[in-house]
Amino acid sequence: MHKQLADLIRADIHAGRLKPGAQIPSEARLVQIHGIGQMAVRQALRLLRGEGLIVTIKGKGSAVAGGPREPYPVEPGSRVVLRMPSPDERRKLGDVPEGVPVAEITPPGKGRHRKLVRGDRHELLFDVTDES
Repeated sequence: MHKQLADLIRADIHAGRLKPGAQIPSEARLVQIHGIGQMAVRQALRLLRGEGLIVTIKGKGSAVAGGPREPYPVEPGSRVVLRMPSPDERRKLGDVPEGVPVAEITPPGKGRHRKLVRGDRHELLFDVTDES
């Protein structure tokens, strides 16, 4: 059941019926609408968070991920890894909601420190100039 609910919500997101920032109905409302158990609803939302499609903020509910992002220039030769943050990293970055990825950017050269940026607030910009 949870996979079917996740498929329905995912389809609404991909079709644009649910836009970035749009609120997802509460767990109780989803139980009521779809006539399924609360555990199935929670599993569906957990699945969508893991895919980065929704974010959940305690006390505020779930919403579609996305929205306007600030540009973040990436130095040429940097190593960039996209991943989910640890709970400690989520707190350090300002309570990043579950399901929001981070970009771990390590500039080239010894002694350069890695930087973590939130995937929901930054757009990575790579200088890809064509020299031909």
